[in-house]
Amino acid sequence: MQLALEDADVVAPLQRAEHLDVIAAGKAAGVMLNAFAAGSSVPIRTLLGIGPLDIARGRPFDAAQGRPAVLPEATEWHNGGHPLPDDGSVRGARRALEIARDAGAEDLLLVLLSGGGSALMALPADGITLVEKQQTARTLMAQSADIYELNTVRKHLSAIKGGRLAGATAGSVLTLAVSDVVGDDLSVIASGPTVPDDSTYAQALDILGRRGGHAEYPDAVVARLRQGVAGGVAETPKTGDARLARAMARVIGPQRGAIDGARQAAESLGYHVHVVNEPVTGEARVTAADHVERVSTATRALPRPLCIISSGETTVTVRGSGKGGRNQEFALAMAPALGRLGADVAAASIGTDGIDGPTDAAGAMVDASTLARAAAAGLSAAESYLAANNTYAFFDALGDLIRTGPTCTNVGDLQVILVA
Repeated sequence: MQLALEDADVVAPLQRAEHLDVIAAGKAAGVMLNAFAAGSSVPIRTLLGIGPLDIARGRPFDAAQGRPAVLPEATEWHNGGHPLPDDGSVRGARRALEIARDAGAEDLLLVLLSGGGSALMALPADGITLVEKQQTARTLMAQSADIYELNTVRKHLSAIKGGRLAGATAGSVLTLAVSDVVGDDLSVIASGPTVPDDSTYAQALDILGRRGGHAEYPDAVVARLRQGVAGGVAETPKTGDARLARAMARVIGPQRGAIDGARQAAESLGYHVHVVNEPVTGEARVTAADHVERVSTATRALPRPLCIISSGETTVTVRGSGKGGRNQEFALAMAPALGRLGADVAAASIGTDGIDGPTDAAGAMVDASTLARAAAAGLSAAESYLAANNTYAFFDALGDLIRTGPTCTNVGDLQVILVA
């Protein structure tokens, strides 16, 4: 954040503003608010934060003040839901729109975005209920929709996403974002509430058709998208829309930033480092085995000890009733293939937010002994845990879950393979 504040094109609108209103939404909302407040000398009229309850590094919640205890004194805080929005998400989003609409032509709306913002700041469009949005998101995730597909639908069921927040203000808008999206697409980060959106109702409707079929989604959701296709509902603001002419956005924390930190840590420990430039995406259990095969070929002649680092975001098609997350599925699916890299190898897949799916783990680790240890412990075959989407139980029994606690940020997932 401090680096962004040193850039002339960021500082200039801050210095020109008659009044400054700050809205932070996402898993890093608390720390981004703190960083801005500490690094800026510009007077702030409004500070709004929308994030999870324990966003401020897990410190105690100040019930008397109604916000995490470590936030700047004047902050108005709303606890939102994730991965599905809740009533707090809606209250926070409504307040954000109020602040935007109240700003004058000489004012500046500073928006600080981070991963998770799509669920944490959510306001259903007219005719759509919160429950219907929740059902839609839940079905899309269970059908293995990627973040681009998920957010395309979200934007077309929302009153704040897809540029609508910026389009609601008469003032200027400056957005600074920490990216959890492969490619750092600002229209996808937190569903792009302040930037143009070139996706369409037709694309959103097609996604529902491909991800389970229209019958799997609430009637009101399908009806709204069809109405949008027919021109009966206004599209999201597109590139060149006059409402966004005074809006500027910048990524200050790229999705691949975690790779740089991992590389530095590995090199400090004496590892030779190989970075996989291609993002790791696709169905977790399928991509994992392919990933090991690719890196085993690419690194065969590289010196040891070797650290192989990659990042991205996979998906999971939920068919079972177990407990787990995409990183745990990715880790377990790597285990049978690790032998291609040698006898002395370990691997891990973790979510940089510290939360993998609906669990208290960030991910899991595997090594050449994982499957043998599981058999000795009387566990069923790894394939049965994958089939039941129950990888948490597998790794919990072995003590191989990775628990970091919430990290108050999110820059996607990180995979690390160590070869002795």
